[in-house]
Amino acid sequence: MTKIAIIYHSGYGHTAVVAAQVAQGVTDAGGEAVLLKIDSAAQDFSAILDEATQADAIIFGAPTYMGDISAPLKAFFEASSKVWFTLGWKDKVAGGFTNSLSFAGDKAHSLNSILTLAMQHGMIWVGTGLPPGAHSNSDAAPDVVNRLGYYVGVATQSDNASPEITPPAGDREFARLYGIRITEITKKMKG
Repeated sequence: MTKIAIIYHSGYGHTAVVAAQVAQGVTDAGGEAVLLKIDSAAQDFSAILDEATQADAIIFGAPTYMGDISAPLKAFFEASSKVWFTLGWKDKVAGGFTNSLSFAGDKAHSLNSILTLAMQHGMIWVGTGLPPGAHSNSDAAPDVVNRLGYYVGVATQSDNASPEITPPAGDREFARLYGIRITEITKKMKG
């Protein structure tokens, strides 16, 4: 079975909702989703690194704070240098997602930070494969898939409310579809 590791940090629970939706997409596509939550920048990342190395693909996720990924995911990225020295993730499929309160908030920078890490590891990046769902400001309804118009990875927006109600349905579906896409591409690459 195709095993997809979803490595993420979530400060307030909203990014965890996105991670769960990505995992649902992996499962819907017949893959095995392994959710690996990063709790703090100071934790021992050995078990997560081992689990990720055993996976066929890795999807990274974090909230966008102050225009970049959160510090716990950055710390994990630095810890991944142990894998980098052995080329342990070379040719492994990769993807990424981020969430923040604002509609833009430099989420593209966060996705590019994740993309850069994947490229340094020699991974094969998979974009969303979906056009923007909103063609005018009036179309950017909460139930529209890819309402924020991202291609590199999944970007979602959460209001300042409980993760039980935000991010909205369209953003959740966007994340689920991304999990399906990465699983299907990983299966093709495995042969």
